[in-house]
Amino acid sequence: MVVTNMKELCNYSIQQKKLRAAEHRRKHEHSGQCSGLTDSEYKKCTTRQKSTFAKARKFTHNRLWNYTNNKIKTL
Repeated sequence: MVVTNMKELCNYSIQQKKLRAAEHRRKHEHSGQCSGLTDSEYKKCTTRQKSTFAKARKFTHNRLWNYTNNKIKTL
């Protein structure tokens, strides 16, 4: 297509953008097979939070210093 003025160029670019968007939607359409989670499905999913902080504290208060209670064995 030969464009002679700016108004035609703007219209042409808008049309091409719409065509590209429609093609993209057609290409990535799953015909209803994929959908988001329902409320009940979302509420069933549980995610765990970080739990290492409690373990690290317990280790530093207990087992980290256990070697001081051991008797030194000589050969």
